[in-house]
Amino acid sequence: MSTMAFAVNFAVWTMFSILGIRIKAELNLSETEFGLLVATPILTGSLIRLPLGILTDRFGGRIVFFIQMILVAIPIYGLAFATEYWQYLTLGLFVGLAGGSFATGIAYTSAWFSKERQGTAMGIFGAGNAGSAITNLVAPLLVVAYGWRMVPQVYSIAMLVMAVLFWLFTYPDPKTEERKKSGTRISLAQQLAPLMDARVWRFGLSYYFVFGAFVALALWLPKYYVNEYGLDLKTASFITILFTLPSGAIRALGGWISDRFGGAQTTWWVFWVSLVCLFFLCYPQTTMIIHTLRGDVALNLGVGVVTFTVLIFIVGIAQGIGKASVYRSLADHFPNNMGVVGGMVGVIGGLGGFTLPIIFGVVSDAIGVRSSAYMVIFLALVASMIWTWLAERDEREAILERHADVRAEMVDAELIEPTRPRRRHLLIDWQPDNDVFWEKMGRRIANRNLWLSMPALLLAFAVWVVWSVIVVQLPKVGFQFTSNQLFWLAALPGLSGAFFRVLYSFVVPIFGGRNWTVFSTVLLLLPTLWIGVAVQDPNTQYAVFVAIALLCGLGAGNFSSSMANISFFYPQRLQGTALGLNAGVGNLGVGLAQLITPIAVYGGALLILGGEAQTLSDEAGATTRIWLQNAGFIWVPFIVLAAIAAYLGMDNIATVKAGFAEQVAIMKHKHQWLMSWLYTGTFGSFIGLAVSFPMLVNTEFPAVDAFKFAFIGPLLAALVRPIGGWLADQRGGAMITFWSFLVMAVAALAAIPFLPGADGGGSVVGFVLMFLILFLAAGIGNGSTFRMIPTIFRTLREQKVAGQGGAVMEHARREGATEAAATLGFSSAVAAFGGFFIPIAYGASFDQTGSPQGALIFFSGFYLICLWITWQWYARKGAAVPC
Repeated sequence: MSTMAFAVNFAVWTMFSILGIRIKAELNLSETEFGLLVATPILTGSLIRLPLGILTDRFGGRIVFFIQMILVAIPIYGLAFATEYWQYLTLGLFVGLAGGSFATGIAYTSAWFSKERQGTAMGIFGAGNAGSAITNLVAPLLVVAYGWRMVPQVYSIAMLVMAVLFWLFTYPDPKTEERKKSGTRISLAQQLAPLMDARVWRFGLSYYFVFGAFVALALWLPKYYVNEYGLDLKTASFITILFTLPSGAIRALGGWISDRFGGAQTTWWVFWVSLVCLFFLCYPQTTMIIHTLRGDVALNLGVGVVTFTVLIFIVGIAQGIGKASVYRSLADHFPNNMGVVGGMVGVIGGLGGFTLPIIFGVVSDAIGVRSSAYMVIFLALVASMIWTWLAERDEREAILERHADVRAEMVDAELIEPTRPRRRHLLIDWQPDNDVFWEKMGRRIANRNLWLSMPALLLAFAVWVVWSVIVVQLPKVGFQFTSNQLFWLAALPGLSGAFFRVLYSFVVPIFGGRNWTVFSTVLLLLPTLWIGVAVQDPNTQYAVFVAIALLCGLGAGNFSSSMANISFFYPQRLQGTALGLNAGVGNLGVGLAQLITPIAVYGGALLILGGEAQTLSDEAGATTRIWLQNAGFIWVPFIVLAAIAAYLGMDNIATVKAGFAEQVAIMKHKHQWLMSWLYTGTFGSFIGLAVSFPMLVNTEFPAVDAFKFAFIGPLLAALVRPIGGWLADQRGGAMITFWSFLVMAVAALAAIPFLPGADGGGSVVGFVLMFLILFLAAGIGNGSTFRMIPTIFRTLREQKVAGQGGAVMEHARREGATEAAATLGFSSAVAAFGGFFIPIAYGASFDQTGSPQGALIFFSGFYLICLWITWQWYARKGAAVPC
């Protein structure tokens, strides 16, 4: 029954592969918009897998599966009545709940079988993903007979019937019943603990290929057959069944093979077979002209429809086996946590089904080669193979380190090297507070990591705020967006950036500072390349720009991990200066983006690679040629260089290890929230003012071109941030922060008299001057506030163990450093909301009063509250933690 239920859910989950083609024609969507449409249900179905896995482990799969099917039937039916693109996207998000059924079903099914048979059992259950073949078979027939709007109505009824049948013919699983009888309650921390194991993420990347790429191809193939080989939709859908149906059905055989030969060994064979097939699938249709004695001869090279179908069939078979082998490996390593671990791996795999169709569309729009979709999958597979090989090698070495006798036997048998190769970029014993160690080698290593961290962080900030430059130009090159929509585009990176910062706050002790710096820097290529493609087409939908703006928030996340990482390298007495330098240079990215981006856009930098120019029209009717795509492309080479430099020159610290549960305990700490509030007052103001200042000046003083000087404020704030850190090292962070808030409160009120009235007037010079003072005070406050955090948590830890000996004190200091790093990251995440709320506050003030005056008064009051908190807890005599 669970296999049948999963098949129905999977059929629903992939129905946009058929419906999307009709919707694309009705709404005249671009390739990128089509990719986003078919991928939207995959996003929800991926992200919901972890919560459903947690609920399944806690309450049992039977009840969770039943409720999930009932809930998903409603938005399916609603699709029949949607008419606009945003409606399809919204309903698609809710329909995607069907994809989350995998996490519930896999945990429910595995609970009934012994370890020796779990691979086969999970393989049979997973064969339900042949439901995509049901869609390829049934949906086109319904479309031809009754129109495409009949498909969601039929699917909704089928889902309700399946839910009832499942409830009537299934029973609670034995593990759930055993927990109920024993009264055992699993805490959320216990459930999430396995996710700290790096193997979960490695298996997730493998599943990204075997499952995520399978889903992406199931969505993409019908349209590919139509466009590449000229087949009609019905024929293309039927041929796609040759990919989806065997791939789903053979998963049961894959489970049996994995039980017999092992999950890891089976997965490696899957990888190699897929790699060979994808190599040929990548080859684009090519015409070669050969100059002969008898004239020119045209030679056409490419993959014909028959060869293509055979190759894609083999890839589908391999992926079907791989889907089972990956989960067989999960059952070996995490037998008691299949709900959570299986859900997380399912999330990553499902995200492949979401991200890959979008990437297919972006790459196809960018280079115009349809086989580029298989190039993308090929690269994803290569990345997975490399990580798997490196991880298995390191795991093998770690086991041999713990078993010296086994290593000696293998050395004698000449099966391994006598000595283990030295692990580069790993600092085994890091003691920055030891003066001898610091002077001998610590300073040099710490400074090298700092200097390599700063440019990567600068680029991250530049990507984060680049929309503050782009949004002003969009209406001038033909995009029909309202002022409110433009304010939202400028604000959305601040919103997503805050959430990315929360996630990035805890990653350094888990993955390593060097590793995460490289990975997070490379991720910045996604929004920058997409910007360059999207802005060249005036027909690009607003929803696409929303997605890109949200991805730009990745740059904000880098700040949390970067600051946490650098805090571990320096002794306490130098952390204010070091963190100030790192953040100050990073903050320079804001001003740099507002300085360099207009030059690249107007000057035509990257003219050869950046595409054709757009025509910009001003209010007077004058036209100018610009290259708006360079707002994204200009950063690409620098991002690549920064990632390479970080990979070659930065280090991980072996002693910096902490799980998620250890770090998240900081949420219960009062000073975590107090410092988050204060940092929102400094950094939140800095980033919020930076992204909104150009639009604000252009709105209040239309005759002034704010982009000629908009970069000055963020640039000054970034330059003085190290000074704020240095002053805090010398005079104490609390007093510097106190005076910063006082200046900010006064400057916000002082800007109001310079605003134009109902009959005009006002002074742009005075207004800009007050904002420059705001930027300077916020910049100094940024440095001093971050200097306070390590001092607070180290002092609190030292107070608890005072008089207990040097070893205990050293351990307490390390705990304080870990808490401070988590607080540095999390407080910066909270503060990042300033990049969202400040533009929204200005917009609300304009809507209510026609002026930003109300917002400025509100900001001044907020700064006064920050001033009082600083004085009450940190600055006055007798404060709780003087710093």
